[in-house]
This record gives sequence, structure tokens and C-alpha cells, in this order.
Amino acid sequence: MNIYLTVVVKAKPEHQQEIKTLLKSLPELSKKEDACIKYDVHQSIDDENIFILNEKWESLEGLDRHNEQTYSKEFFASFDKLQEPPMVYRSK
Repeated sequence: MNIYLTVVVKAKPEHQQEIKTLLKSLPELSKKEDACIKYDVHQSIDDENIFILNEKWESLEGLDRHNEQTYSKEFFASFDKLQEPPMVYRSK
């Protein structure tokens, strides 16, 4: 069963460029994973501190493996540079 993720990330203005650089690196790395079907990052045109991640994974297990990757953990470690915790929406 495919798993779809929409993640909304809002960077603190002083960390916006750092978060943008980190998020923009994730699709290339993630798409190398067997379970990754789609991984896109978009920046809001209304608020440049907001980023939207659209992901599609083959399975929940594949997503769990993705979350254990070094680059995923680097993203999780950056949460102190965000205005609020990311909003994560999972669907099937």
C-alpha cells in the first residue's frame, strides 16, 4: 500500500536559507531509496519561510527506513530552527 505524505515546514526567518538548503537536498537523496516513488519540495510564494514536501512511498516500512537515514535525522535535528513543529499529513 502506498503512503503519501504532505509536510508543511515553517522556518524561522533567520534560518530560512539554511532550512531551504537542507530541504532542497532531500529529494535527490531520498529518490535513491528503493521505497521512494516521489519526493518534491516547494517553497510558498506567499511566505518564503514556508516549505511544502510532497512524498510518495511504496509502504509504511519503506517510510520508516527513510526516517532512519542520516539525512532524515539531520532534518529532524533542525527542528529548533523552525517556528513550529512540522505539520505532517499521512494518507493512503
